Amino acid sequence: MKTVPIISAEKAASLVKDGDIILGGGFGMTGNPVNIIHELAKTKTKDLTFIANNVGEPNMGGGRLLNNGQLKKMIGSFFTSNREAVLAAQEGRVEYELLPQGTLAEAIRAGGAGIGGFYTPTSAGTLIAEGRETKMLNGKEQVFIEGIRGNVAIIRAWKADTAGNLQYRMTEQNFNRAMATAADIVIAEVQEIVPNGEIDPNEIHTPGCFVDYLVKRKLTEEDLGSSASVGSSKVIDEKRMNMAKRAFAELEKGDVVNLGIGIPTLVADLIKPEDGIILHTENGMLGVGPEPKDGGGAMYYPVNAGKVPVTALPGSSYFDSADSFAMIRGGHIDVAIMGGLEVDAQGNLANWSVPGKPLLGVGGAMDLASGAKKLIITLRHTDRDGGSKVVENCTLPITDFSCVDMLITELAVFKFIDGQLTLIEILPGSTLEEVREKTEAKFVEQLQ
Repeated sequence: MKTVPIISAEKAASLVKDGDIILGGGFGMTGNPVNIIHELAKTKTKDLTFIANNVGEPNMGGGRLLNNGQLKKMIGSFFTSNREAVLAAQEGRVEYELLPQGTLAEAIRAGGAGIGGFYTPTSAGTLIAEGRETKMLNGKEQVFIEGIRGNVAIIRAWKADTAGNLQYRMTEQNFNRAMATAADIVIAEVQEIVPNGEIDPNEIHTPGCFVDYLVKRKLTEEDLGSSASVGSSKVIDEKRMNMAKRAFAELEKGDVVNLGIGIPTLVADLIKPEDGIILHTENGMLGVGPEPKDGGGAMYYPVNAGKVPVTALPGSSYFDSADSFAMIRGGHIDVAIMGGLEVDAQGNLANWSVPGKPLLGVGGAMDLASGAKKLIITLRHTDRDGGSKVVENCTLPITDFSCVDMLITELAVFKFIDGQLTLIEILPGSTLEEVREKTEAKFVEQLQ
């Protein structure tokens, strides 16, 4: 059995050369090889292409490389979580490419498997797909995505043995597992290294043949940034809670449900164990429980897609981001509840971009909009200027077409019945006259 060299974080950073393509593991700061990345930030290595779900947090992880001017290009799914990355992209100081989260994960998995590329329905017809080859497959327009490989993958695992076999902890598989297969040099930063044989072969997530170097560096709460502790940022008012309660009423026992950020997160607080609803989070967990009551953070608990520490219910499972989005695209998610910026009379959704605003990230929205069996959108009926968000035709960049099944605002509930926007319910505190006045889109009424 081979023995993988154990090196320092400084030595690992020295293996990265000018112009290299770097795969950086992690989802936010969870499972992020922050110690090696920070050592790389101390070097003069430049012109790097950094591929990751997001560019760390401000001045943390990849964010430190960005601030040092070491990045030539960023490829990722959700830059919005780091405003400095958004500003650098929008000001033209760094090149960037935005991919849906599931597309990014699958492209890395394809690259690691020696597959040149694949077709996916995610993003078809949207700005994200501009300039890409498309083809009609199984009656759907699908977009061709090339596989992704890097010169160096810098990943984080929890435990390794001296043969390089890796074991991840909780939701720390995320992008790490696929990235471990998809680079010429793979460096794994780990919490613990044990002798061969001490990790049960059944519990190895990444076989040692993929790993070239190990770096033992203990993770601290400081390394995890804002995920280090629970700090609820939910804004709860009566109207928001009414929307969450109405969305919850649509769920049935046994449903596998994905909740987006914002109002949809309130639905999680309404779910009880006896409801039999299984929550899915796209960064790699099925069976998500409530936030921990003891205030513990990501050192001790898994995190959800909002990067908030959560608990694991009995029967929960962990997996990586590529498998998570295979569940989504494969039709294994019964209901997705997401926020929105606009919904139009054709059931089109816009929820990821506002021209001129500091937003640069699509995350998993496109995959969920096209892959979930049922899509419920929650949004405020009007914007700050009083303009309707329920419009005849979307004016903002589209997330997906004809995808919305139900729309819930603080005023009313709409369904798309035979392709027609249909008002089915007035929510407390509103009137039919108010709904008519504040809705730009044409709709029919079938009030219950």
